[in-house]
Amino acid sequence: MTPQEASRRAREICSLAPIVPVLVVEDASKARPLAEALVAGGLPALEVTLRTPAALEVIAEMAQVKGGVVGAGTLVTPDDVRAAKEAGATFGVSPGATDDLIDACEALDLPLLAGAATATEAMRLLARGYDMLKFFPAEASGGAPALKAIGAPLPQISFCPTGGVSPANAESYLTLPNVLCAGGSWVAPANLVAQNDWASIEGLAKAASTLGQ
Repeated sequence: MTPQEASRRAREICSLAPIVPVLVVEDASKARPLAEALVAGGLPALEVTLRTPAALEVIAEMAQVKGGVVGAGTLVTPDDVRAAKEAGATFGVSPGATDDLIDACEALDLPLLAGAATATEAMRLLARGYDMLKFFPAEASGGAPALKAIGAPLPQISFCPTGGVSPANAESYLTLPNVLCAGGSWVAPANLVAQNDWASIEGLAKAASTLGQ
């Protein structure tokens, strides 16, 4: 997969809905009903972070949900890429970017949403052919004003800001011309997942699906 192909696919995924749920799931038995609730609420692109022992099994379960587009977050090493691809992930998300990580994603045809927090990092990825990036950590890196400023000299790059994005500030990102979507964890709070309250999660997803419109 070329960088241009990866960026084109990442743009398609990021255009599915204004919010990509960032999911930390401890129990794989929750995976399928959680994904079904989020997809039913209008958020089909799902990022499962590789932060729990159950993450790969969660990806495998969610990959079977009709209408869902499941990706793996927190990709750091080539081994992460291989494991995520084998589990059924159809895209990857990384907090940053290394040559080894990008090489692995290209070799395995896994579209990568690579992280950048500065103009230099964004320019390095653009030089390699990537023009759809993750802005992380968004709020800690200056929030929407910083991303707007980066966009002025680099209008050809689009971003998915993640990290500190909430219902209170999501609109400030989504109204920027260089933002296609944002990543957020509030649509799947741990207490609702623990209670199997899929109706409430679907409601949060429906509300999030209208942001920026």
